[in-house]
Amino acid sequence: SGNFGMFVENLFCSWVEARQNADLAPRETVDMLLAWIDDDPYGFTYQLERSVSKVLNVKGLNEFARSIRLRLEATNIKDHQHRQWRDALKNIYAAKHDLESYILICAETELLPVDCEILAGLCLSRRQPKEALEWVEKGVKIENDGQLFRGSSYKLDDMRRDILAKLGRSGEALEDAWQKFSGHPGEYSYQELMKYIPKRKQIDWNARILKIIKTADLAPAIKLLLKLKEENILVGRLRETSDSSLEALSHYTTKPAAEKLSKSYPDVAAKLHRSLGMRIVNAKKSKYYDAALSHFEQAQQCYEIADLESAWLDTVEAVRAAHYRKYSFMPGFEEIVAGKGPSTRPSFLERAKERWQK
Repeated sequence: SGNFGMFVENLFCSWVEARQNADLAPRETVDMLLAWIDDDPYGFTYQLERSVSKVLNVKGLNEFARSIRLRLEATNIKDHQHRQWRDALKNIYAAKHDLESYILICAETELLPVDCEILAGLCLSRRQPKEALEWVEKGVKIENDGQLFRGSSYKLDDMRRDILAKLGRSGEALEDAWQKFSGHPGEYSYQELMKYIPKRKQIDWNARILKIIKTADLAPAIKLLLKLKEENILVGRLRETSDSSLEALSHYTTKPAAEKLSKSYPDVAAKLHRSLGMRIVNAKKSKYYDAALSHFEQAQQCYEIADLESAWLDTVEAVRAAHYRKYSFMPGFEEIVAGKGPSTRPSFLERAKERWQK
């Protein structure tokens, strides 16, 4: 799971801090680190410089940079080693907030989108938003060219909008956020959009946002409509959606909607609970059959409240026809059909109290 690797990484960082607190020689610390990195058959020191650079003091960082620079200048270095030490040097310069040296190493090697992100961050730390914007736009251009398959950055678009707002160009930031939301509507792009809409104009923007959500993919649309408390629009979409399409959605998407709509729209909640149950049994996930039974029971209850007994009977027939061989599931399902679902059974606490009384 990677936990052991994280443990070893923390050991290295704690060891570096302990040596620094003991005022031991930085060069010796760096030499030992590099020796371990060179002799590492298990890969525990892979990209160790990223975390170690954060705990090294100024003297240690300078010594680390000097040693790695010597390795980069070696004539017998291999391509993969060159890339390794180049990236290590970049991490050190970033930790030192050494903007000029970072720019120089990029000029010597190559400029990646992630480098532009770091350089923009260093410029912002110096209160140079215009220069930061230039680096962000360079990174975006490199990403859009699509010629590189490494060193990408997912933060550049967000940084660009934030910097535009800092420079007083909020209109451009808003337009950029709107384009992002229009193309990929979802919870995150919606949150980004709302950051740049003035409060006094949010009501006016609501209609435009809902227009996009109405035609968005079902999964993000469900989450957004729940967030915006637009139950009428949500119910309209769900009623038009086929059972198979609902069954394809994650329970993280449909379960909150089923719980939210159970009282106000029991017919739609029943449809959602049915899809949740069918999704489990169709996938043969026997570990979750208890959850499937609970969903089917809730579907039955919602169908009854909505006066849709025929829809429940259709569900019963569909389950019996497709899953009659699932012996670990069908007895529990038949109990639900007979009105003896999981909710009718005494809880663990109730059973325990009954035993104590005896």
